Amino acid sequence: MDYSSYRHLLIEIDNGVAKVTINRPEVYNAVNHRLHGELAEIWRDLGRDPDVRAIVVTGAGDKAFSAGGDLAMLGHRMALPSEKRFKETVTWEPRELVYNMVNCDKIIISAINGVAVGAGLAVALIADISIMAEDAKIGDGHTRLGVVAGDHAAMIWPLLCGIAKTKYYLLTCEFIEGREAERIGLVSKVMPRPEVVPAAMKLARQFADGSAYALGMTKRSINQWLRLGGLTSFDYSLALEKMAFFSEDAQAGVKAAREKTAPVFSSQRAAKSTDG
Repeated sequence: MDYSSYRHLLIEIDNGVAKVTINRPEVYNAVNHRLHGELAEIWRDLGRDPDVRAIVVTGAGDKAFSAGGDLAMLGHRMALPSEKRFKETVTWEPRELVYNMVNCDKIIISAINGVAVGAGLAVALIADISIMAEDAKIGDGHTRLGVVAGDHAAMIWPLLCGIAKTKYYLLTCEFIEGREAERIGLVSKVMPRPEVVPAAMKLARQFADGSAYALGMTKRSINQWLRLGGLTSFDYSLALEKMAFFSEDAQAGVKAAREKTAPVFSSQRAAKSTDG
């Protein structure tokens, strides 16, 4: 396989183990248009590569796994006229990212070496095994931006940590540190930050040396739980998220995030007016 077309993903393959590094450290590995497309496609390419038997994904540097959607990209998108915004917003990429990770029969391990939000968090938690730094933080901030939590959370968070915790963290947008993420079941393991990537690589080596059929078909069997209902919830939430990007609330949320101010949502004002 030729991975030279990938600009923001660094792919290194050694004796059956592929290490995928999200490589925009100058912006905390934030996801722009190009990287979003690459995160959707890489799992299909690695899945077809006969030289790859296990996969580790991590972030470049020692501060972030991925800081989610690039605010400059979101600001650009929100400033577009509705027709152009539709073309940039309503794409298959978010769906393909999730489906391609779920359908890849090779074991994917995320080494969460720093903050992970947005699309980066989707990659981190949809991975089959997640190893997180104990001082790292993860969180879903969609509702703070005035949009629906549609990347992945409605699909997999209820299975990982239950409905109650899912609602709490998606509605409050609170960050979760490593030890708490492990305690509630969002991640597989936590450990000191310097040990995260080596531990993930060691585990990948174990899987690469194991039975590809047994491991892959076990993953496929367990993922039937996602296919039974999780993917339906995901498609529904993703559609609602895309619709929300055309609302005044989203305009206010993205503007506030870029300016680091508190958002004032039009739906909030409308609700207060109705109450009065």
